[in-house]
Amino acid sequence: MKIALIGYGKMGKEIEQIAIGRGHTVVLKIDVNNQQDLNTENLSLADVAIEFTTPATAISNYRFCFAAGVPVVSGTTGWLEQRAAIEKECLALEGCFFYASNFSLGVNLFFELNRILARMMKPFPEYDVTMTEIHHTQKLDAPSGTAITLAEGILAEGGSKINWTLETPKNSGELHIEAIRKDPYPGLHSIKYDSEVDYLEITHNAYSRKGFAVGAVLAAEFCFGKKGIFSMPDLLKL
Repeated sequence: MKIALIGYGKMGKEIEQIAIGRGHTVVLKIDVNNQQDLNTENLSLADVAIEFTTPATAISNYRFCFAAGVPVVSGTTGWLEQRAAIEKECLALEGCFFYASNFSLGVNLFFELNRILARMMKPFPEYDVTMTEIHHTQKLDAPSGTAITLAEGILAEGGSKINWTLETPKNSGELHIEAIRKDPYPGLHSIKYDSEVDYLEITHNAYSRKGFAVGAVLAAEFCFGKKGIFSMPDLLKL
């Protein structure tokens, strides 16, 4: 499979190593120094594009891929207020878009565990749920996309929390997310249910970027020849 890498920072380089190791070829690498090379002609050389950039550039990158008819796999966070519009554009052009806030296989199993635990804890309002996420200082958005996905999973189960906040909660209906930035931290997410007598906690801690890179390449393989909107539950058949 021929892959275009849109975003060739630390994550892009990790993805390249995994892709080559799995027998794929990287035919295009885009970073801040050659953004002019991101065009329909160059993208047409690829079977799929993997995009890890910034919220400011992600939307235009997706549109380049849709226009070129190239499936795009993206892990860029911080742009989700435009997600519905982007997915509509993709479907209108019969494209393929695979988005995940986190490509780690372990994190996506953690998403499922989080939802199950939230469902189990719903009858026990004496346990207050909070979240902590820690990332490296180069991560621009806070809370992380992974933290937001976890929070949405908790809120969807219909417990006492009705929204999340980074600030000190104003009432018991707010789920507090503590976002910490320090090095070196590829990514830690912890959900804690605390009461007067005890607490229980689930945590996912990434050792390195490798797990994210493996998931991104698996997603690219999954998208080869497909059309539509996909995410990790489709890949993992959860």
